[in-house]
Amino acid sequence: MPIRITGLNSGLDTDSIVQELVSAYKTKQDKYTKAQTKLSWKQDTWKELNTKVYGFYSKKLWNMTLLGSFAGKKKTTVSDSSKATVSADSSVVNGTQTLKINELATGGYLTGKKVEKADGSELTSSSTLSELGISGGSIEIKVGGETKTVEVKSDMKISDFVKELNNQGVSASFDAKQQRFFIQSASSGVKNDFEIVAKNSNSLDILNKLGIATKDNYEAVNGKDSATENMEFAVKTQATDAEIELNGAVFTSDSNKFSINGLNITATGKGNDVMTITTATDVDGIYNMVKEFFSEYNTLMNSMESSYNAASAKGYEPLTSDEKSEMSDDEVEKWEKKIKDSLLRRDDTLRSVMSTMSMSMSKTYEINGKKYSLSSFGIKTAGYFTKAENESYAYHIDGDKDDSSVEGNADRLRAAIEDDPEAVGQFFNQLAKDLYDNLGKQMKKTELSSSYTIYNDVQMKKEYDEYTETIKKWEEKLKDMEDYYYKKFSAMETALSKLQSQTNSLASLFGG
Repeated sequence: MPIRITGLNSGLDTDSIVQELVSAYKTKQDKYTKAQTKLSWKQDTWKELNTKVYGFYSKKLWNMTLLGSFAGKKKTTVSDSSKATVSADSSVVNGTQTLKINELATGGYLTGKKVEKADGSELTSSSTLSELGISGGSIEIKVGGETKTVEVKSDMKISDFVKELNNQGVSASFDAKQQRFFIQSASSGVKNDFEIVAKNSNSLDILNKLGIATKDNYEAVNGKDSATENMEFAVKTQATDAEIELNGAVFTSDSNKFSINGLNITATGKGNDVMTITTATDVDGIYNMVKEFFSEYNTLMNSMESSYNAASAKGYEPLTSDEKSEMSDDEVEKWEKKIKDSLLRRDDTLRSVMSTMSMSMSKTYEINGKKYSLSSFGIKTAGYFTKAENESYAYHIDGDKDDSSVEGNADRLRAAIEDDPEAVGQFFNQLAKDLYDNLGKQMKKTELSSSYTIYNDVQMKKEYDEYTETIKKWEEKLKDMEDYYYKKFSAMETALSKLQSQTNSLASLFGG
């Protein structure tokens, strides 16, 4: 911006005069700037609301359209939860079954004997195998029936040896505090068990020095003899398969988890006692699913109604920088909040969304020849004189202990679930599908809006860009007019300067 030195000869406040002369142009620029700011706030408001609507549509509402996740909810209990946990798929018929846990699945586990250096000092993971007196060779390990060879070198660190074992499909470690190797199978079950093999006296010597030789290793090389009675060996626990009896039939698995005819059983403790598994409709689960659905629906509808019925902000417009400078931060915040809260007041698009949702909720649906509506289950909106502000569309469930307005009424929803969960599930499935489809149409892509958007975001973006161009034009007009008037005043100052110079020259001629 050029530096202007004005009013030196005239004594006029040129800047103030110029600003007054171009004020009409500045007013126009401010008008469009405020309109763009207001539009930007409205875009943000719509975007936030759209996120809520789409979240409800794509998650909670979508889940309600899935009949299997609703009417098929089962609650399964086992008489001794310390020995097993059980869940049931929707295909499981309500009733009682028997269960006995004969054996748990375990992995093979080898606890090495304590090892030490020749001088008696302790080993670390960085110690080499030569410090255990190992000069080199190989050992074999069988994992899942497959025999693998592990090369053992004298300069190998203990950590490297452990890593090599792990590469063969077991889980090995060295505990420096206990000075022992520990090896276990990577998975439970007999087929996943492992075995350390002593091929000959050299490999047996290596295993002994590593502290992982078992009595079986010794006898495999040297045969059975009484010398083993006073020898210390590594202890190997064999892997086992899980075995259960369900309704008298025996089932085995390499893990403690079984999936049998819709029952998902996890064995956690064995015993001789026969347990009972009871499967029934999960009344509480279904009830809570319906309750959660209405909680989210009510929250969304109350929010939209509050925006639609917001107080008018007539006379309030976004502030310019000059206007903000004359107000406190608190005053500016309250002023802008007044505008932002009213941006969707009496908005036709918002009213259309609320109408679409409320119409689907008020429909009647036929199930097995019988007609149902929400009122059939004791679910209804509050009366005109009892409803809370901006909660005209909110539903209340009779008997809901968390809703003081209806908690004393008969719990018709729970009774219906207990009596015929299939019918209740089909009703809410149809209701949710109708609402899902209609709301989906509301969010369909058009020339004015993007996909899954309830408002005209494309149109608003276009309007915002148009404001940007318009504001730019008025900024240029304002600058041009300012330059024009400053040039005029500059010419006047120059003329005055010349006139002053001529007057002074005449005065000097006449001795002035």
